[in-house]
Amino acid sequence: MLALYLPILLFLGVGVAVGVVSLGASYGIGRLLRVYKANPEKTEPYECGFDPFEDARMKFDVRYYLVAILFILFDLEIAFFFPWAVVLREIGLYGFFAMMIFLAILVVGFIYEWKKGALEWE
Repeated sequence: MLALYLPILLFLGVGVAVGVVSLGASYGIGRLLRVYKANPEKTEPYECGFDPFEDARMKFDVRYYLVAILFILFDLEIAFFFPWAVVLREIGLYGFFAMMIFLAILVVGFIYEWKKGALEWE
């Protein structure tokens, strides 16, 4: 009975060994190639070429979040179309009309957001 678990234990052992060896090699190479004098530009909090001039915790406009939510909403719509298209012949007219109802609801939401001006960027 214990012989059945030997491949699993072997797999776990090899996985742990690979992890330990790669961490050890990473640590050893890092110590070997360590830079003793750090570049002062590399120790800055920002590497964009100039000193930070505002607080990093500034508030974002709510439009950024609105655009992100709308992107996720309409991007997930596409994720439902691929499996539907693959099995369309098997699910028949019921599946077709179910997807058309789903698409109609999303189109109504899109038109609502368009009319409310959520897609306008100033």
